[in-house]
Amino acid sequence: MLNAKGREYVSQLAREIGISRPLLHLHLQKLEAAGLVSSKLELSPEGKALNYFEVTRFSIEVTPASISKAIATLPAESD
Repeated sequence: MLNAKGREYVSQLAREIGISRPLLHLHLQKLEAAGLVSSKLELSPEGKALNYFEVTRFSIEVTPASISKAIATLPAESD
């Protein structure tokens, strides 16, 4: 599984967590856009393109202001 100590390619990650590769790639793209993971396309010895992802070093500070900001992004509840 993708962790702070290593990297993994999309197909292997999808198999490990049991979801489709396109769905996982969509989630990883969003995490990459947020700066939480990074990717690098490499060729295997067999010539197959492998898109590797790894966790980016980051920190999150939880404060009353950051919680209020996050709450403001939630969709309104509907009855």
